[in-house]
Amino acid sequence: MSYTNSGDFMSLKKIKIVSIIGIFLLSFLFHFMYDWFPCLLTSLLFPVNESIWEHMKLLFIGTLVFGVFEYILLRKYNVNYNNFYFSLFITSVVSFIFYLIVYLPLYNAYGENMFISIFLLFITIVIFQCISFYILHSKHFKYLNIMSILLMIFTFVIFIYFTYNPLENYVFFDIISNSYGIK
Repeated sequence: MSYTNSGDFMSLKKIKIVSIIGIFLLSFLFHFMYDWFPCLLTSLLFPVNESIWEHMKLLFIGTLVFGVFEYILLRKYNVNYNNFYFSLFITSVVSFIFYLIVYLPLYNAYGENMFISIFLLFITIVIFQCISFYILHSKHFKYLNIMSILLMIFTFVIFIYFTYNPLENYVFFDIISNSYGIK
């Protein structure tokens, strides 16, 4: 598919605005899913403790879940786009890496601060949805789509592994339960 007219531009822009709001709201909902429904499935998809690492699932899974909705909207409204899977990879995987790179120095300097965490989450979502907008318009990344799918699967496996086998590092430490890993 290719981008052809300004009507598509506005439709894609609106879908990206909806995505920013949707991913941000899903992050709040997903924060509590394991506590509400503790089971194997929710432990794989949602944070199982209050560690920094587990909270990266909020951004990763929230973006993937909303990516399904975004794909449906793109198809329903006949919006022309390119590189959907590469865009989803950038917004789901690279965004949480970016978040960690910015957040960890702030955390080390100021400790846990919910305002900083939430504000940075929102800013990260906005930045990466803007990047996604560009990628969906570009014709230069089409060969990265298959690799992107594999890397998203690999990232999901890494999340599962570290949920059940966390490193003894402050990124994996739950300050509430004073422990590592699943509750």
